[in-house]
This record gives sequence, structure tokens and C-alpha cells, in this order.
Amino acid sequence: MHIQGRLSFIVTTTYAGNPIMTMYSHTESELLKIRREKLDYWKSQGIDPFGHPFFDTQPIECVLEPFKENQSVRIAGRILSIRDMGRSFFAHIQDQGSKMQIYANPQSCGEIAFKQLKHLDIGDIVGVEGSCFFTKTKEKTVRVKSWQLLAKSLRPIPSQWYGLLDVEARYRQRYLDLIMNPEVKRVFLQRSQIIKEIREFLHNKGFIEVETPMMQTVAGGAAANPFKTFHEALGIPLYLRIAPELYLKRLLVGGFEKIFELNRNFRNEGISRKHNPEFTMLEAYWAYGDWQSMAKLLEEMIVAVAQKVFGTLQFPASKQFGEAKTIDLTPPWPRRPFKEVLCEAIGEDWFSLSGEEKIKVAARFEIEIKEGFTETDLCRHLFEKQVEAKTMGPLFVTELPTEFVPLAKQKKEDPRFVEVFELIVNGQELAPGYSELNDPIVQRERLEKQAGEEKQKIDEEFLLALEYGMPPAGGIGLGIDRLTMLLSGQESIRDVILFPLLRPKKEQKETD
Repeated sequence: MHIQGRLSFIVTTTYAGNPIMTMYSHTESELLKIRREKLDYWKSQGIDPFGHPFFDTQPIECVLEPFKENQSVRIAGRILSIRDMGRSFFAHIQDQGSKMQIYANPQSCGEIAFKQLKHLDIGDIVGVEGSCFFTKTKEKTVRVKSWQLLAKSLRPIPSQWYGLLDVEARYRQRYLDLIMNPEVKRVFLQRSQIIKEIREFLHNKGFIEVETPMMQTVAGGAAANPFKTFHEALGIPLYLRIAPELYLKRLLVGGFEKIFELNRNFRNEGISRKHNPEFTMLEAYWAYGDWQSMAKLLEEMIVAVAQKVFGTLQFPASKQFGEAKTIDLTPPWPRRPFKEVLCEAIGEDWFSLSGEEKIKVAARFEIEIKEGFTETDLCRHLFEKQVEAKTMGPLFVTELPTEFVPLAKQKKEDPRFVEVFELIVNGQELAPGYSELNDPIVQRERLEKQAGEEKQKIDEEFLLALEYGMPPAGGIGLGIDRLTMLLSGQESIRDVILFPLLRPKKEQKETD
């Protein structure tokens, strides 16, 4: 922890057999100097301070459960605490999943090894071989027979008691966040398991995983501002993809019938609790399906993942919905048309209003009207503010306005709307799904209308592929980051992305 610009740490000594904790204060530069001086000590002992491989280790959790006294074990991890009691040495070491106490005395590991052991610091990584036993307080412990320094920590890690509390520091130095905060590590292990179960679910349904370009000559598949780059050898501008959709549909043309991609997308737009410029999506397409078959698939998949990873379908809602609110994912999930939920939320039939009346409604609900806004923009912002943000869900909002989704099929009964759903859970869109538009003539008209005078934004290669014939199909796009937020109970997208984008830290002069 920091005290008046200095760093403090605690050393445990003994008096009359009783442990005494003493606090010392040093500048960071003094602590770094002390730790680097220890490199010379270890080298003088013939020990490489950055270690050698330590093979055949067991995960600590496999030692703890089931725990067998006198069992020989071999574990490795980072030292989180040290208790030096003279002729007895206790420490806790932590690996990826668990933490365990180790104990040594001169009789267990030999006089020389014991003296060397006492030169270890919190943060060092060690390998230990020994046998299991219970201490007098019944704590599961490994009695050290031999040990090895695997990596010397040259910087002190934050105090276990005071932790890494600054939010930006936690994101910027995620490695320290993972070391000090078991709950943070748990969330990212859960995220990994969520992705694993999604893959397994889709593979079991007959889908195959594919990969499509992340650098594209035309940024298509969504309405978003792309990141631009330039390829020197070819001499052409390129864009980081905003969505993989147009390439995945080329594969439908090519005869792949059930495909998915877990993809990274990039959008040069704002950062918020729900948005990061780089994010992870699942996109899946099913030839001969439609929006309804994809809604059913999505519902089954999320339910299966929630049950397998968390063992429940009940999850805490965001704080915006009040204290102790619970989201129930038990199927079937309700479905309501877009027109119905929007008109109910604003108290008027939006689609029968004149342009001037629509502007007045938008102003009444404090929608900021920016230069160049269209009626479609006003409608979208009203929906996001008055429906999406206030819906705990899960709810499938169906039959969206045609202008919202230029890549989806129109309803034959009412061409103002398309065969689309948006799954809303916990006040945010989790996944859209379509009956995919496969008419190349209508698709060109839609894209030209969306592009306006910027015809270069139209992906001619995609339209060419459609002219060869794409089967009717359903598609979904599921936000992996947002799904992880929901299931792990996190309020910010930054808490489910290991390294969220941050403004570069300004260089600061070291102060005491």
C-alpha cells in the first residue's frame, strides 16, 4: 500500500515464540533496489533466479480435494504471503485455480535449503515437493522436502489486505488484478468455459467453425465507423472488420450450410459500460432456416451454456432495475413485435405520425437530435432509450423496421418491417437474428440506399456472390462480452475483457 508517496510492507518476526508484524516504509526505487540486490544473492548460491522447468506438477485444487495425509505432492505457484517464525517457515502459494499453505523447517528440507528459503519474497514463483499434513489448526499444508526458485519477482505485488483498488490500475495492470483478486480470475475462467460450451453446443448441432478475413477492402455487414489501415505491398487501404457477415454469406453460396465464427470485430466508436472498440461476437448461419429457427437455436444455446457453466437459470439483474432483481432464463422466452413495444413505451403510434410530430415525440423523451438525423435514427434512439434500456427480459423483440436491417428479408404482409428479432436481456441487446435477404436485386437497392452517395462502401464482391444464388437462411450475432456480463453478474464490459482499451498512461516522474 501507499503511505505519503511511499510503499509499505509487512515483515513477520518472532519474540518469545510469538509472531510480531512490523511495518516498513520505502520508496518504490528503494524496494526495487533491494529486490535486484537479491539477484546477486541467488547467483552466489548457484541458483538461477529465473529458474528451470518444474515438470510433473499437480494443480493445487487436485491436492486439496481429495486431501490425503502423507501423500507425496509436487506443486508450483506464486508466493502470496510469508510467515517467518525463526525455525519454522510458512507461506501460501497460488496457482491458476487455488491457494495452499506450505511449511518448512531445517529437518524437512535441510539446513542449507531452509536458510535459502528465508530469502524468498512475496511475489516470487516457486516449485515445491513434499508431503501433505494437517497443521494444529487443521489447515491443509505441504511439508517441504525440496524446493526450487522458478522466477524472482523484482517488483513487490500489492498488499493482500489492501489489494489493487484503483479501477483504472486494475484494467491497466490486469496481471496484478488476476493475482490479487480471485473473483476477477473466476470471471475470466467462466468466460473461457462459456466460449467452450458455445463451441460444443454448435458442433453437436452439426455446425462447422470457419475463419474469415479481419482486414477487408470494404467495411460491410453493419452500420459502424471502421478503423482504417494501409497495406504497403499492395498499395491499398484496408479496414479492420466491423462484422464478418458478408464473408460468411459467401460461404453459404459456396455450399456450407451450417457455419459459425467466433470473431473479433473493431468499431471506431465510443467507449462505455456496454461498448469497447474491440469486441467478440459469435455469428452463425443456417441454410434453409429463418429468424424463427435461429431464435429457437439461440434460446437453447444460452440455456444450455448457463446450465453447464453456472448450474442455474437465475441470474442477478443490473443495479438499474433495483435491488435483488432476478433474470429468469427459463424458456420459452416471450416474443413481441417492435411496433407494439415502441408504441406502448411512448404512448403513441410512431408509424402513423408526421415528420414534425416525430421530432416533437423525440424531444419529449430527450432524444438529442444531431445534424443529419433521419426519422430512422430518431426511431432507433427512442427504442434504445425507452424499450431496450428498460427491459430486464429476456425478450425477443420481433419484426423491426426495414431501414434498421438492410440485410434481412422483408415481411410479405407488411414491407415496412423485416423478419428480424433482437434479444434483449438486462437492459441491452444481446443478439440479433434474421431471415437473411438472398435476393441480389433487392440487396443492391438496400445497400445503395444505405450508402447514399458513398458508393465505394458497397461490397460488389458480395453482391456478385449473391447473383450465383444463396439459399434461404437464418443468421444470428451474439455478443460474447455481453453474454459473459449477464451470466457472471458484471456491470461493465471492461470487467469481462482481459485488456480493455485505455488511453495511454502519461509518463510521470517518480516522486517520493
